[in-house]
Amino acid sequence: MFLQRIGNKGIRLGTVFDRAAARHPANPVYLDHDLDIAPGLGRRPTLTELADLVDDFASRLWAAHVRPGQRVAVFKTDNFDISLLAYAVARVGGVPVLLSPKLDGGTVARLLERLDRPVLLTDAAKLDGELPEEVFTLADRVLTAVGDFPGAVGLEGLAGVPRVAPVTMPQDGPALVTHTSGTTGLPKLAVQTGLTIQARCRPQSAVLAAVGRHEPLALHVSFAHSRMISGVALFALRGHPLIVLRDDDPESVAELFARIPPGVIEAHPNTLLAWEVLADHPARPLARVTCFSNTFDAIHPRTVRTLLAASRRRAPYFAQTYGQSETGAIAARTYTRRHRTGEEDRCVGTTFPGMTRVRVVSRDGRPVSRTSPGRIEVRSGGRILTYLGEEERYGEQVTPDGWWRMGDLGYRTKFGCLHLLDREVDEIPGINSTLEIEDRLFSSIPSLVEVIIVPGPDGRAVPVVCTRDDAPLDPLVWQRAVADLPMLARPVQRRLDELPHTATTKVKRLELARQLAES
Repeated sequence: MFLQRIGNKGIRLGTVFDRAAARHPANPVYLDHDLDIAPGLGRRPTLTELADLVDDFASRLWAAHVRPGQRVAVFKTDNFDISLLAYAVARVGGVPVLLSPKLDGGTVARLLERLDRPVLLTDAAKLDGELPEEVFTLADRVLTAVGDFPGAVGLEGLAGVPRVAPVTMPQDGPALVTHTSGTTGLPKLAVQTGLTIQARCRPQSAVLAAVGRHEPLALHVSFAHSRMISGVALFALRGHPLIVLRDDDPESVAELFARIPPGVIEAHPNTLLAWEVLADHPARPLARVTCFSNTFDAIHPRTVRTLLAASRRRAPYFAQTYGQSETGAIAARTYTRRHRTGEEDRCVGTTFPGMTRVRVVSRDGRPVSRTSPGRIEVRSGGRILTYLGEEERYGEQVTPDGWWRMGDLGYRTKFGCLHLLDREVDEIPGINSTLEIEDRLFSSIPSLVEVIIVPGPDGRAVPVVCTRDDAPLDPLVWQRAVADLPMLARPVQRRLDELPHTATTKVKRLELARQLAES
C-alpha cells in the first residue's frame, strides 16, 4: 500500500478536465449520445470544450448557492453529463453523491433521507415521472440541470453567470459518494476521499502499462459508478482519446466501433457477454482492440476466448480485475489467446505488489482449500472512508486488525493466485462453487446469454437460463452439459429483461431466488 501513498496528493476532481486539457487540449471524447446539458456541443467534444462545460456548470451551481462541503445528490436521466456534473459539483467544493438513474423514486427518497437534507440536482423528466413529491422536503433545495419544474431552481436560467475559481478542498475529506449495487437490499452510500480515488488509479495504471497512450479507449460503465469517475480522470490525464457509450446494443456499438476503432475496451462483465456477437460481425468492430478489461465482477471464460479471438492485433490480452466499490481493484490477471481453460479459470489473479494485499481466513479451523474455501479479506489504500449514515455497518466489515471483509469465498494457491468461488450470501449447500458451474455451462452451451444458479424453495440449486433471441433451450444439449456437474434442479428459462438487475447489470440473485419461491 505504500506505493499508493507515495506522492499521493489526491485526485482533485474539480480540476481534472482543466489538467487533462492543458496536457492534451485537442484530444476528442466520442459520444454515442448528445449531452442533455449541452446538446449543441455535438458528439465529438474535445477535452478543452468539456473543461469549459464543467467550469460553466460549476459557476451555475455556485450561483444556485452550492457551497464547499455541501452534499449534492445527482439523479437525472441517463447520460454522460451525470459524470460531468459530478466534476462540476467538486469544482465548487461540494461533495457529489451519484445516484444511478435506474434507481426507483422510492429508493432515491430513502437515500436522500440518509443524506440529511442534501441539494438534489435532477431534471424535469425525473421530477415529472419518477420522483415522489416528498423529495422537496427531504432535500435542502432542488435544482434542475435540464428543464424547469415548479419549486425547483433551473440551471438553464443561470447560463452566463460569472465564472468562479475552483475551490480546493482537503483531499483527506469526503470527495465523492457513490452507492453499492444493492444486490442484498437498499444500496449503501460509500464515501471516498481525494486520496482514496487517486490510490485506486494506480493499480489501474499498472493494468494499462503495456497500452500506448494514443490508443482510443472505449468505456461502457454506469455513469453513476465510482469506476466511471476515476476511470475518466485516469484515461483523460493519460491522453487516451475516449469513446463513452450509453447504449450497449450490439448493432449500435458495431456501427460506432467500425467508424472509431477502439484499442482498449472497458465494460461491465454482462456488457462484454452481450458483445460476444460482435466477434462474428461483418464490420469487424473488435479487430483493433489490444486490451479488453472488465470492472470488478467475475467474467466468464467463454467471453474472454470469444473476444480475444475477434481481435486482429498481434498479441491482444484480457485484463481481469477483482475488487468492489468499497476497495477499488485488489487483484488482477491477464489472459491471452494461448490461455487454456480449466480449473484455474476461477483464478482472479494476484495482488498489486506494494499496493494491495489479500488473505483468506478459514471459517471452520480447517486449512483453506478449494473444497474448504475461506473468507477473502483485503487491504488497500483505495478503501472507502465509511458508509454514510451507516458507520456501524461499515465497522462490521473491518476486522480488529484492519482488514476489509469482501464477503466472498475462495482460496489461494501456493503461487499466490486468488481463486474466487462464491459470494457468502449466495453459497448453496452441496455446491462447491456456483460461479464455476455457471462458467462450465456457458462454455458447453453457446446459445446461453445468462445463467444464474440460485437456491430453490426446497434448497436445491436451480439454474435460471436465458438464451440468445429467447430460443427454446434444447433439453438434450442441457443434459449433456450437466452430466458431470453436481445435481441441479430442472432449468427455469426466462427472458433476460425479466431478471432483476442492478445499475451495473449484475443479476440480483437474492431477489431472483425470492421471485422463484413466490412463483
